[in-house]
Amino acid sequence: MVMKDEGHMEPGGRRRRTEDERLLSGPERAAFTGTDTWRVLRIMGEFVEGFEELAELGPAVTLFGSARMRPGDAMYEAAVEMGRLLGGSGFTVITGGGPGAMEAGNRGAREAGAPSVGLNIELPFEQHVNPYVDVEVDFRYFFVRKTMLVKYSQAFVIFPGGFGTMDELFEALTLIQTGKIRNFPIVLFGSSYWKGLLDWLRDTMAAEGKVSEADLGLLCLTDSPEEVLRIILDSTRDGRGGVRYEQEAREATRRALGGPPPPSY
Repeated sequence: MVMKDEGHMEPGGRRRRTEDERLLSGPERAAFTGTDTWRVLRIMGEFVEGFEELAELGPAVTLFGSARMRPGDAMYEAAVEMGRLLGGSGFTVITGGGPGAMEAGNRGAREAGAPSVGLNIELPFEQHVNPYVDVEVDFRYFFVRKTMLVKYSQAFVIFPGGFGTMDELFEALTLIQTGKIRNFPIVLFGSSYWKGLLDWLRDTMAAEGKVSEADLGLLCLTDSPEEVLRIILDSTRDGRGGVRYEQEAREATRRALGGPPPPSY
């Protein structure tokens, strides 16, 4: 649920800046508790809290998508079904904890009796976690939250969304391409929504040599929650999933950047 932002106003009617905004602003004179040195301690505390809360989740899948979906929308209902199928197959469902697609994924997990996790972020406007979250962890800093979303997931399911959804999608692709994470399926849900982006990636980005064909193979596209589940189960059960495409993508990146060949064992 998104609330009005009165709770983030300072006396005198000035808008209170979020911690991310303060961190990314230029140097400023301030008391020690407002300095970057102090923020390092707060950031470390967020990592510690996240690790402690999420360390024993077990197999988990993160579901992304627009906060602007509403119950009754086709994509909202598909996300509910996706959360239900994942939960029924033994996965914890992780979302950003907000409304829309996130709420739908958490709702499906709740209906399946599976753990439902929301990793909430401080925003300039008030955002509370949706009512279907069982485990809530709150973050001030986007990059800490993004670390947790990747670290404790075995796959990403990406429903139609906006800038935040695109951010998570392309960061995950970069981490796979550069070998930072491995055997990590990324499934795009909703072919009509993603078609334009995929056409541009193929016809412009790949055609101009900015990425390889193998990079495009890192993405799966479907309109079926059952197909999403199959892709994830194939990857997590036998460890093979999209490994070939991941290896080819990393090798193409190495060649393009003139790096040394990988060691042979």
